[in-house]
Amino acid sequence: QVQLVESGGGLVQAGGSLRLSCAASGRTVSSRATGWFRQAPGKEREFVASISWNGGTTYFADSVKGRFTISRDNTKDTVYLQMNNLKPEDTALYYCGAGITVATMSRGQVNSWGQGTQVTVSS
Repeated sequence: QVQLVESGGGLVQAGGSLRLSCAASGRTVSSRATGWFRQAPGKEREFVASISWNGGTTYFADSVKGRFTISRDNTKDTVYLQMNNLKPEDTALYYCGAGITVATMSRGQVNSWGQGTQVTVSS
């Protein structure tokens, strides 16, 4: 069983940046697609971004395209989400997940979840 631990969340002003990290332990995620989801208060969890096991393919939600990038360092078993030009509507609890493919992850098919890290963007 893989354990995923997110970090890097916090409070930032609109227009600012944050970088989230997702570190895996227990079992490696270096051979699996990995991604980020978020859940705002009163809303369902939604897909944000995913990356293939070798970093060659990425998917992004339309709402974050051009502002967020996803990357991974398989030597550290860690996946990153760089978030730039943050908006108040990006405020949410951000979860890391591991799945099978970037495409199926974009449809919410995730096998392992982290506990989440809070991102709050003030206007």
